[in-house]
Amino acid sequence: MDFTEPHHLHLLGICGTGMAALAGILKEQGYQISGSDEHTYPPMSTFLEQLGINVCNGFRPENLQPRPDLAVIGNVIRAENPEAQEILRLRLPHLSMPEALNRFLVQDRQALVVSGTHGKTTTSSLLAWLLFAAGLDPGFMIGGIVRNFNANYRVGQGPYVVLEGDEYDTAFFDKRPKFLLFHPRMAILTSVEFDHADIYRDLTHVAQAFTTFVSQLPPDGELLAWGDAPLVRQVASQASCQVAYYGLNSDAFWQGRNLTPKGAGMNFDVHRQGRFWESFYVPLAGRHNVLNTLAALAVLNDLGVDRRSLKEALPDFVGVKRRLEVVGDVAGVTVVDDFAHHPTAVAETLLAARGRFPGRRLLTAFEPRTNTSRRRIFQSDYVNALAAADLILVREPPDLWKAPEDDRFSSAQLVADLNRQGRPAWYFPDTDTLLAALIAKAEPGDVVLVMSNGGFDGLIPRFCQALAQPS
Repeated sequence: MDFTEPHHLHLLGICGTGMAALAGILKEQGYQISGSDEHTYPPMSTFLEQLGINVCNGFRPENLQPRPDLAVIGNVIRAENPEAQEILRLRLPHLSMPEALNRFLVQDRQALVVSGTHGKTTTSSLLAWLLFAAGLDPGFMIGGIVRNFNANYRVGQGPYVVLEGDEYDTAFFDKRPKFLLFHPRMAILTSVEFDHADIYRDLTHVAQAFTTFVSQLPPDGELLAWGDAPLVRQVASQASCQVAYYGLNSDAFWQGRNLTPKGAGMNFDVHRQGRFWESFYVPLAGRHNVLNTLAALAVLNDLGVDRRSLKEALPDFVGVKRRLEVVGDVAGVTVVDDFAHHPTAVAETLLAARGRFPGRRLLTAFEPRTNTSRRRIFQSDYVNALAAADLILVREPPDLWKAPEDDRFSSAQLVADLNRQGRPAWYFPDTDTLLAALIAKAEPGDVVLVMSNGGFDGLIPRFCQALAQPS
């Protein structure tokens, strides 16, 4: 959309993680920022308050007074939203969040986009950290808090901007996947699996979106793709640019070998075109994180960063919040928070936890709350995904009414299936009853892994508080 250089920007849905980060970027660049959202709450409301940004609670036409020069509309905003309707009535210039990122953050710099069903946030964070450690002063916008920066965004002044390429739709006025609005020369494709059942019909539909993304990479660009998955190779083959595969199989251009857990992380060797390249330690647990690291290392190498510099910088990466993050060690119980919700991510997270905490009893509390996990598409997949835990506590999916009645996931059925396989599992209708059981079952020496892409009704702080109280 054409518009003159704005001074005042107004963001609809400003308390979302991505939109709040965009607000921070714009504020740092000197723009006047206002915004609106519904049911504003910490931590984003506190973050915006600290930035001095006025946030209107609720969506109303009068929030657009004084009239802004430009509006940015988040993808949570529906067409019938009264504030969005007023923007259209006033013919106020407006952009989606990806368009705004291109316009205000990327500008004439080179975008490095990480796409895929899994691993986007960690891989993007590794890229950002390694670029920073190499003195390349990157900008970034990532869907999680990068602990090295204690932020999910950075403006930077260097030649590169790292963007997490989300396949979810863009806005009510633009139903394309967000990543199609970015135009990188170099990109990563970590995986292609079915997700976002409210947007995509099936796996073929998902693959079509990723195929469109890789096909728009320029001929002189490069795609780094996970080569161990046939579907990823099938999608990547549609790119007109150079494709380099990374993975654990012997035919990968960038191959990880000799993976060995060490403390909170992994030792591994990298072979490039079949020849030893370098040994590394990454302070992240699990095979999946070695793959994420391989992708980041390959990009940094192709950008000209010396491998020994990468070897020195990698151990200083302290990870991403809510990615196998140890958040407490109370009364001899280690409490771990993870964002895992897709069955593949759940399985890999449990495998990583086993490697990081060998010999310890692993209790898992799981909340299926995404638009996809509320549906029965993964009903049987979760049985295998969760089977690696010693004790499994599953709550009823919140807001189950949002899924079609004939297509709803059943936590009770999942628990029954786990019990039939001899796995100790329990069903709970809500977080309060699950919390009471978790307190009763946890013992000194246990690891309690909480998996949810939401707040789980404050389960973790409530559990830690209960453990800390004298019996």
